[in-house]
Amino acid sequence: MSNSLTAFGHRIGYSFRDASLLELALTHRSYGGDNNERLEFLGDSIVNFVIGEALFRRFPQAREGQLSRLRARLVKGKTLAEVAREFSVGEQLRLGSGEMKSGGYRRDSILADTLEALIGAIYLDSDMQTIKVRVLSWYASRLEAIDLQDTQKDPKTRLQEFLQSRQMALPRYEVISVEGEAHAQTFTIECHIDALADHTVGIGNSRRHAEQEAAGKALLQIEPKGTRT
Repeated sequence: MSNSLTAFGHRIGYSFRDASLLELALTHRSYGGDNNERLEFLGDSIVNFVIGEALFRRFPQAREGQLSRLRARLVKGKTLAEVAREFSVGEQLRLGSGEMKSGGYRRDSILADTLEALIGAIYLDSDMQTIKVRVLSWYASRLEAIDLQDTQKDPKTRLQEFLQSRQMALPRYEVISVEGEAHAQTFTIECHIDALADHTVGIGNSRRHAEQEAAGKALLQIEPKGTRT
C-alpha cells in the first residue's frame, strides 16, 4: 500500500488487510470497468442501518416519522460529502480524465458515493461490529448535536401542506438564473403563490436549496405567527 493510502487509513481510523478493497472503494466508474458502485450499494445499506439504530437508542420516545427524518438528514448526500471532506477523500479518488478535469474530486455526489463505498469495503474487510464503531466515530459530533427539533418538515413541504389545508393553489417555482461552472453553480428561484401579491426569491447552490429558501420566505409571510417554530 502506498504511503498516501496508509496515511488515509490513519485518517479514517482503519487499516485495511486487503488493500485492493480500499483501492476499489476509491475508484469511480469514470476510471474503468472495476469501480466502487457495488461497494457503494452495500455501504448505503450499512450506514442507514447503523445511523438508524443509533437514533432509535438515542431517542426512545421519538415517533417513526421523526426518526426517519433525522436519519434522512444524517445520511443524505450533502452530509456524507461533508464527512468525506473531513478525511480528504477527494485527494485519494481514482477518476477518469474527464471527471478529474471537471473537478469531480470536489463534487458532493462523488464524495458521498465514495464514502458509502468505503463503508462497504471496511465491512467486507472486517465485520459488522468494526464498521459500526467506525461509522459512529465519524458521526459522533453530528449525533451529539442533533435533537428532535431537527425533525421539522422542510419549508417546501410545509408550504404545500399549508396551502392544501386551505384549498389554495399550490406554489409555482420559476428558475430565474443559473450562474457559475457546472460543479459550482448558483441558482436563483422565484416562488409564486396566489396568497401573496409579490413573489419570494431564493438563492442556493442547487435548485432544491434555492426552492427551499424561497418557500421559507413565503411561509414567514403567510403562516400564522403561533405556528412557527
